[in-house]
Amino acid sequence: MEGHRVKEIDIFECLQQKDLRLEADFWTQKNHSTIETIKGSEIIDFVQYGTSKELNEENLGFPILRLNEFNGRFIGVPCKYCNILSKDEFESLILKKDDVLICRTNGNPNLVGRTALVAEDTEFAYASYLFKIRPKTDIINSATLVAFLSSKYGRKEIDKYSMTSNQTNFSPAKFREIDIPLFSSQINNDIEKLYYTAFGKLKLSENIYRQAEELLLETIGLKDFNPSQEKVNVKSFKESFLETGRLDAEYYQPKYEELIKHIETFETERLSKILCIKKSIEPGSDAYETEGIPFIRVANLSKFGLTDTDIYLDKVKFGNLDLKPKKDTILLSKDGSVGIAYKIEQDLDVITSGALLHLTVKNKDFLPDYVTLVLNSEVVKMQAERDAGGSIIQHWKPSEIEQVIIPKIPMSTQQQISALIQESFALRKESERLLVEAKEMVEREIEG
Repeated sequence: MEGHRVKEIDIFECLQQKDLRLEADFWTQKNHSTIETIKGSEIIDFVQYGTSKELNEENLGFPILRLNEFNGRFIGVPCKYCNILSKDEFESLILKKDDVLICRTNGNPNLVGRTALVAEDTEFAYASYLFKIRPKTDIINSATLVAFLSSKYGRKEIDKYSMTSNQTNFSPAKFREIDIPLFSSQINNDIEKLYYTAFGKLKLSENIYRQAEELLLETIGLKDFNPSQEKVNVKSFKESFLETGRLDAEYYQPKYEELIKHIETFETERLSKILCIKKSIEPGSDAYETEGIPFIRVANLSKFGLTDTDIYLDKVKFGNLDLKPKKDTILLSKDGSVGIAYKIEQDLDVITSGALLHLTVKNKDFLPDYVTLVLNSEVVKMQAERDAGGSIIQHWKPSEIEQVIIPKIPMSTQQQISALIQESFALRKESERLLVEAKEMVEREIEG
């Protein structure tokens, strides 16, 4: 049996577990900690579930944070709201500095237990599939708790105590059972310093990115653009279907016409004249593996980068396909959450799903960073909203994407925008490096 994970457990020891854990993995996982540990229950000062009330995307009511808005190991800005939450309920759920948010349940086991630090006071509440913990800071501070839960040893504890049925669940009750190492006050202080330095760089990165966005909107005169909210527009058959092939009324809302009319006061170019557009593949879930070539989907894409995936493709079958994105390739989502663009900073050994297009700049009058910023701006978002509307699951046809209008601005301004974006991404990368350093510090302490 050498090399196998085998352990003999008395049935009475199993019966002592609250949930009668009989899975082999629960008993065979090794604890590699060389330092003293305590149970999660001993470090909790306060714990609370989020709201389960219905959310909306119309900015009605109070902002509610979800797992989607976790920004690395910090929280971002909510995209959804709740207008059936009372003021008292909202105030009881407001996230404050040094709160720790943990994902409680998800269909993807790898997302369960994902943790983020609230690094400054907010006016946000949070959804019910998250729970909030405030640790006893004389035992462990919030940053160190997040660093531990994000480490490979924290992940093992989360996986060990999570319960799986239709979905995986890691509840506050399960958190109380995990083993948490007792770190020295020096380690606690060092990790907290790393986390808040990383947060400062992330905030600076976001501010510089906003400067690039503002420079773009100022240059094309859209900074204070307030399109019509009128839902009615009268079009003849010739002006509508015969011209566009569309009969859905939403396509002809005045706001879209106003945007195009404004953009066309500048020199413009169709996307097909600026970029080469290449499709990827959709191998189907039967091809998904647990190891091999990382398979990147829309869920892994944001305008700031790619997140890790838990889906892989076979290296033999897919390894030689000419589908791996190269440096300066722009990935653009065309299905689901349409219109998300990210420029690859270096050649990647990954394959992307068919929902992501590979765009390569071929027109020397346009810089890749500038084009990426425009794709993520209201200039293109509204064109995507117009084109992909009218269906339950959004789909942006490549033929429609080719016709997207991009304003052509002076190269000197494009270079300014590009410099700001590159500075922003460099700061974000440094922030991520500091968080990795904190995680590795935790792991070294655990390993002695």
